[in-house]
Amino acid sequence: MTGFHYRRLSADGEFEVFESTDNTRSNWDPDIQHGSPPLALLTKAIEELAGDSGLRIGRLSLDILGAIPVVPVRVRAWVQRPGTRISMLAAEMLAPRPDGTHRVVARVTAWLLANSDTGDVTSDRYPPLVEGEAVPLPEWFKGLGGYIEATSFRRQQTPDGEAEVYWLRPRAHLVENEDSTPLEKLALVIDSANGIGSVLDYRQFVFMNTDTVVHLHRLPTGEDFALRARASIGPDGIGVTTAEIFDREGFVGTSAQTLLVQRR
Repeated sequence: MTGFHYRRLSADGEFEVFESTDNTRSNWDPDIQHGSPPLALLTKAIEELAGDSGLRIGRLSLDILGAIPVVPVRVRAWVQRPGTRISMLAAEMLAPRPDGTHRVVARVTAWLLANSDTGDVTSDRYPPLVEGEAVPLPEWFKGLGGYIEATSFRRQQTPDGEAEVYWLRPRAHLVENEDSTPLEKLALVIDSANGIGSVLDYRQFVFMNTDTVVHLHRLPTGEDFALRARASIGPDGIGVTTAEIFDREGFVGTSAQTLLVQRR
């Protein structure tokens, strides 16, 4: 991997400060961040806080609370609900206002659960996906730069009318000169399910997600992930994109995203 999404700058009390790079830029608007980098950075903060607690993340829920500008941001994490078997941790990202104060632009909550040995009853809902030869990407991918260029998208051949399948891999580090866990690497691509599973023409509609909720029955491995995603659009301007998540070993979990759908 080359480049990075964030550079750690300093600490300011309970907050860590990070510079946001061009690799975080959204395909919707070059002045705001794509949803995946903030999710990954807040996941990193939660994993660091959890440490060797013996608990692991079973659910991640990102709420986008406002436009996330490509500027230095502040991040903090805390224990929302302590517990030895079940615990909730939270993290939030703040961005500056014009007057110098800060507003919360994104928040992640995570359920962490105690580990135990259930290897003898392991089961997957779906069989593993095997990556095939990539087919051409849709026209809207071309020339976008930013986050899209910082991510490897390999579209798979699927029958008409079925959910789209893409294999993805981060091309840039999450934080400069810092290692990332497989879960943080998955978080760096998972918000892309909305674009992958789109059923509307982006030239005629805006379909921005307000959240990304990920359920993981096991932790991911490696840095290559497949998303099988498709949106459902309601009659009143609200939609949902759902996705199944895979790594090289098989099925990992699911995600869902609430969509605001508006005609351009």
